Amino acid sequence: MPIQLAIVDGHTLVRYGLRELVAHDGDIEIVAECQAAVDAPAMIAAARPDVVTVEVALPDGDGLQLARDLRDTYPDLGIVILTSKQGDDVLLRALETGVSAFVAKTAPVEEVLAAIRHAAVAAASFTASGLAVAIARRRPPPDALALSPRETEVLNLLNDGLSIPAVAIELYISVSTAKTYVARLYEKLGAANRAQALMAAMHHGLIDYEQSVPRTGSATSLALAAGRRCLVAPELAAVGR
Repeated sequence: MPIQLAIVDGHTLVRYGLRELVAHDGDIEIVAECQAAVDAPAMIAAARPDVVTVEVALPDGDGLQLARDLRDTYPDLGIVILTSKQGDDVLLRALETGVSAFVAKTAPVEEVLAAIRHAAVAAASFTASGLAVAIARRRPPPDALALSPRETEVLNLLNDGLSIPAVAIELYISVSTAKTYVARLYEKLGAANRAQALMAAMHHGLIDYEQSVPRTGSATSLALAAGRRCLVAPELAAVGR
């Protein structure tokens, strides 16, 4: 069954271009479209698409705020920010809203289609070209690593192997709020993913060394375990000498 796609974009030519784009792609079908933020909730409720593309700058409002509202209402909806606005600030704000993907309108066709397909199968994850570079440019100095009590709670839950939705349930917050805390942690730790964040937290003494590998046996835990060996090896070598 094709991916059911809805479009929220104030530019008629963009909506037309997307229709033409997916017309030649058998696994995506446009089921609804609108140009204003105010019309989007009713459109999504009626069409029940698998994925929606949202422009940041809508004629009547902020597309990122619309995306956050949609995420809170539809946890399984794939949300792609497809925008003419670029830059680290917009990209990192998109990450914080809990969307599934961020792609520029100037991106190659294959990248746009890949973002839609990703959102359809992994709505709760986030993909964007240049994310690691954007986070690296925001890497804070060491004295900026102080975490708030809530950020510390989130870090410890991530260290225990909980998913972001599970963190939200544990802390009685929305999934988008949990994603905001995770995004702030990644920014403070200069990390692009969970494994990097936990390795950086361990390196800075923010989590207990003996409990620094999640109990899930996941790829994250394996990556973190590898990171621990890299951090510990020089100390062992020094002792050997």
